[in-house]
Amino acid sequence: MLRVAITGGIATGKSTIGEMFARRGAHVIQADRVAHQLMSPGNDVYDKVVAHFGREILNPDGTINRPRLAQAAFPDKVQELNNLVHPAVLDFQDRWMDKIGEEDPNAIVICEAALLFEAKGEKRYDKIIVVRTPFDTKVQRYAAKMKQRLGDARMEVLRRMNAQMSEEEKARRADYVIDNNGVLDHTEEQVEKVWLDLQEQAKLARV
Repeated sequence: MLRVAITGGIATGKSTIGEMFARRGAHVIQADRVAHQLMSPGNDVYDKVVAHFGREILNPDGTINRPRLAQAAFPDKVQELNNLVHPAVLDFQDRWMDKIGEEDPNAIVICEAALLFEAKGEKRYDKIIVVRTPFDTKVQRYAAKMKQRLGDARMEVLRRMNAQMSEEEKARRADYVIDNNGVLDHTEEQVEKVWLDLQEQAKLARV
């Protein structure tokens, strides 16, 4: 089994890239969705996050308001949030990958994790893919996703970028870099090239 991670900055289109690999046969999991699940009421991570950041981050129904949590964490307390959430997310991903490996020793498993390097989780993977995109494209994507004005989205994107490792440093640490500039055909071509190489790497891993 070949273990691969997809990472990159905010609004680079990591999920879109993950879907492209999934269509080609990869097993894909998103760290953000795992974290969302682990931060639901009744989970240990939920209790820790609420105890640390206060009940002000909760919705009336007791669930965590993620934009409010992000507001409380970025930029000064983001590492505190990471320390509460990331160990549980990484443990969940490890168990998921082990299960896939038991079912299909020839599998290529891909974990999408925005804060892979920040969580020091890169050693769990055989290959790392970094997705990057121009700043203005990030702002437009974030604004559309969050239904914000461009000015507000620009400020939030900058705030989060400043709290994370630079895209340039992430690219230096990557085995593959995919430029997701909004032209899907170009992105698909890059994904296909990486996918073919990952398949070759998976074959070598079985030798």
